[in-house]
Amino acid sequence: MIKTSIADTGVIVAFLDKRDSWHEWTNEQMRHLPVPFLTCEAVITEACFLVAHLSDGKEKVLKLVSSDVLQIDFSLSNEAEKIQTLLKKYKDVPMDFADACLVRMSELIENSFVFTVDGDFLIYRKHGRKQIPLVIPDKT
Repeated sequence: MIKTSIADTGVIVAFLDKRDSWHEWTNEQMRHLPVPFLTCEAVITEACFLVAHLSDGKEKVLKLVSSDVLQIDFSLSNEAEKIQTLLKKYKDVPMDFADACLVRMSELIENSFVFTVDGDFLIYRKHGRKQIPLVIPDKT
């Protein structure tokens, strides 16, 4: 069974920034994970902000989208209520908007996993109680 990859901000940043502590781990994982990586606009926005210090950082993020390495597969208009529910449920973590979108994507996309370096995904649950399948470093 082929699984679908859902990419979080941290792995996009780590892939593009050679100085990122997760750069080598991320590149190794990307050699073996199924492409494209699905994501959402919130993740793209965060990634563009976090790589702005790199030469052509924002352009490199957008090139990943235009070359179909990353694909946007989320409609906030359809999922706003569910996102609000997730943000309320995890307000003590706290959950950010992009993470809420990715948790919702994991609920909507069967046979998916979240590719992340963010340990908060070990806390989040899909459909209330189910652990989200992750590709995550052993020590986050």
